Amino acid sequence: MDSKDIYTEKDVPSSAEALAYTPGEKNSLEAEINVQVADKELFDGETEAKGDLQVTGDDLLAAEAHLQSMSLERTVLIMKQIQEMHQYDQNFPRTVLERIEEFLTNPDVLTNPSAHRELIHEMKLEALLVTENSPYAEVRAVVENTDDVDMPSFTFRTWFIGIIYVFIGAFINQLFVIRQPPITVTSEVAQLLAYPAGKLCEKLLPAWGFTLFGRRHSLNPGKFNKKEHMLITIMATVGYNTPYTTNIILSQYLPQYFNQAYAASFAYQILIGLGTNFCGYGLAGLARRFLIYPSYCVWPASLVTIALNRAFHSESDPAVPGPFKRMYTWSRMKFFLVAFLAMFVWFWLPGYLFTALSTFNWISWISPNNVTLNNIVGSNNGLGVNPWPTFDFNVLTAYDWNPLVVPAFATLNQFLGMIISLFMIIGFYWTNTYNTGYLPINSNHVFDNAGKAFNVQKVIDHRGIFDAAKYQTYSQPWMAAGNLVVYFWFFAQYAATTSYAMLFHRREITHGFKGLWKSLRRRGKEDTTEDDLSEDVHRRLMRSYPEVPEWWYLVVLLAAMGFGMAGIGAWQTYTNPAVVLFGIAMALVFIIPVGLVTAITGLQVTMNVLAELIGGAWTPGNALAMNYFKAFGYITTAQAIYFSNDLKIAHYVKIPPRHTFTAQIVATFVSTFICTGVFNFQMNRIDGVCTADAPFGFTCPGINTFFTAAVFWGTLGPKKLFGPGGQYVALLAGFPIGFALPFVLWFLRKKFPRTNWIRQLHPVMLCYGGINWQVYLSN
Repeated sequence: MDSKDIYTEKDVPSSAEALAYTPGEKNSLEAEINVQVADKELFDGETEAKGDLQVTGDDLLAAEAHLQSMSLERTVLIMKQIQEMHQYDQNFPRTVLERIEEFLTNPDVLTNPSAHRELIHEMKLEALLVTENSPYAEVRAVVENTDDVDMPSFTFRTWFIGIIYVFIGAFINQLFVIRQPPITVTSEVAQLLAYPAGKLCEKLLPAWGFTLFGRRHSLNPGKFNKKEHMLITIMATVGYNTPYTTNIILSQYLPQYFNQAYAASFAYQILIGLGTNFCGYGLAGLARRFLIYPSYCVWPASLVTIALNRAFHSESDPAVPGPFKRMYTWSRMKFFLVAFLAMFVWFWLPGYLFTALSTFNWISWISPNNVTLNNIVGSNNGLGVNPWPTFDFNVLTAYDWNPLVVPAFATLNQFLGMIISLFMIIGFYWTNTYNTGYLPINSNHVFDNAGKAFNVQKVIDHRGIFDAAKYQTYSQPWMAAGNLVVYFWFFAQYAATTSYAMLFHRREITHGFKGLWKSLRRRGKEDTTEDDLSEDVHRRLMRSYPEVPEWWYLVVLLAAMGFGMAGIGAWQTYTNPAVVLFGIAMALVFIIPVGLVTAITGLQVTMNVLAELIGGAWTPGNALAMNYFKAFGYITTAQAIYFSNDLKIAHYVKIPPRHTFTAQIVATFVSTFICTGVFNFQMNRIDGVCTADAPFGFTCPGINTFFTAAVFWGTLGPKKLFGPGGQYVALLAGFPIGFALPFVLWFLRKKFPRTNWIRQLHPVMLCYGGINWQVYLSN
């Protein structure tokens, strides 16, 4: 796009101006929103597009306050950009795009505007709604399009409560992460408890303070506000994640695993911990122009956190449109408390009183001894084909699939993908392909030629290195039908993610790289240029605060890489420190495609299988090297996505970027040391830890799985399974099929642009449905 065509914030009145009105008492929001306009004949009732946008009366009043300032020429320019930006966007209403197309393609609109007054009026309103708020109703419902730059966030209360919560949460999560079953404190718990803690500090702390550089700094700056609350939540979110080094170091040190004494060194543990924990920050910061600033990067999971925060701090509770064409007047706090109490009461029924309701295998009860029936409908070790599989909300919303959070198109695409893969599993099993008919239909175990669990100890020597002679006398590894199909769709998903990003988001990616290059050339100088329409009102409001320069994040990334390479190189790990560089290279390739998919769909593409495949092929026979590659490739990407979600939350709530940066860095630093100290205690003070005889249930199921995967992919190596002559080499067809899938859907959209169900198809989510069987695989 030529620079002169870029739409800037100067073309539209500011948010403060657009919102400078006082709704009259007669502005009652009824089942259908009635809008009072200057010309009653111009617009008499809701249009279809407005209904799709789900705008409230306040939204429309804010837009109409400055409707006269929106010229027809500016409207055309904005609509062109909206059409280009959202033409492939499943989150944007199709009917609105059709109205925009009608507006742009009809030459009579410009030559004879009086004959199209209703359409022009609608387009002007939508232009103002999009530029002065968010294009998405879900965002407008919970995110405010105004900001108070004087509201403090970097306060004593924030640090006092935040650090205490990080310390407690990190300690509990690390202590019980190796327990069966584990006990986990989530960031939602911290968010709930931070409010009463903040209000208590508001009441008890004295207002002592000082003035520095013209700004007052006080122990108690007044009312505990939403920015303080959210910054505490962000600190808890990053601090509560246990480091991946727990898996690496415990499997290295303990005698039942690799039995390597150097892993007990605290310096080694800290270097590896800081390296794996901070690489994600560097990538998240460098990817902000691709994943945080654009309005189409919604990050659905962030909206849930913001909605809860707003429930605590909202000073007004306007009626909102909801199901059954009704307006709902409950306050956010009342709705939260009622829902919370109802879920608390219901939990006891499937959780304790009648646990069969949790995994409701009612069809299997009809014929308990029917193997074929159980294979199809059983939820524990079958395919779970069941019209009503659970009454347990924890099961329904497990694994980040919460249908109340992720967009409907993502859920439906996953369902379609699972249906397709269901018939693949049935076909593999009943035709005995790869001898799957002799194994359970759906299991994530690896089996030997006797149908028993594959014993990795029988194919390695005392050093943990692959022993070819032992392997020849033991068995090839075999996998169940469900597991094979999962691997096929994993391969397809990785390829589909890259081609999807290149095909559907090439314009946005190109624009982001141009902005990143300009920022690096400025060497940290403030960016005062206006950006295009993709940077919505929230981005424009955030320009009031000093931004974190890209080079800050680059320094964090380089320092983390240095820590990791020092830890690997200074001890006898039998691994080239360059493995860190290769792992980061993988993360650099996938951070933008994976981040875009997560930001739009709310579901993250996990890179663990690809990291194991590449790492195992690159260093055959060396499980430790594969683990390091996995840590700096897969975990770095995953953490960058988690940190990006927090950056988007701060973006929505208008927390100064440098405050967020500092809070994330400090919380992660503190958490790293706490978790390292805790698992040192577990390694050295708990007798029999990670064995069947361990006290208090500290049997380490996750560590056992990690060790098995390390030996299977690192020591045994993927070449024996997927290389030339391997029994599962045909599954690699998932890569070209997945790569081609976005092109097929892109062609269908071009061929049938008005077919809504084709527009709703998402190639990555279709593949995601195919791998969803992994969580149902029996253990």
